[in-house]
Amino acid sequence: MENVTQHSEPHYDPEASKLGMWLFIFTELLLFGGLFIVYSIYRFLNPVAFQLAGEELNVVIGAINTIILLVSSMTIAMSTSALQQKNKKLTVFLLVVTVILALVFLVNKYFEWGTKFHHGIWPGSAHLINDMSKGEILFFGLYFVMTGLHALHIIIGMIFIIVALKRVQKGTVNADRPSLLENAGLYWHLVDLIWIFLFPLFYLIH
Repeated sequence: MENVTQHSEPHYDPEASKLGMWLFIFTELLLFGGLFIVYSIYRFLNPVAFQLAGEELNVVIGAINTIILLVSSMTIAMSTSALQQKNKKLTVFLLVVTVILALVFLVNKYFEWGTKFHHGIWPGSAHLINDMSKGEILFFGLYFVMTGLHALHIIIGMIFIIVALKRVQKGTVNADRPSLLENAGLYWHLVDLIWIFLFPLFYLIH
């Protein structure tokens, strides 16, 4: 009976799970790395236009979102530590805080994009095409593609964290089986790292 019970349990291989996550993170870094190279080339070719376009962005909102993501990185790291210490309540609380912070980031991004749309700045808009230089069009094209792709990763990360949160509540993710939460944390740190590069490139380097 004991053998039957052991074989009926789902196979748990934390090392393979973590390796898979690292490989996925590597592909994501390649994707954004390529976009950063494209950005750098176009900025080198259009320095004045990129400077003018960059001044249209709201540095305060960008800075607030940076702080939000840094704090969320801290809370998800703390949730992993809490899980290791078998403090389920604290783990759940910290994961909820992380999700709320991610949602606040997206709300800020929504209002930031909304302001741009209000001023007629979006990919393919008449204002962008008729009233701005080629360099400015390239800047805003990259801005919307890269920050939009990052926002999509934020949403995926939120779903990942919520799944981990539900599993912690059920007890299937615990101190002895923490890999799902650890992988969610790795993914979230990747999302934060990408933003740490996006923020200065678009908002600060004028």
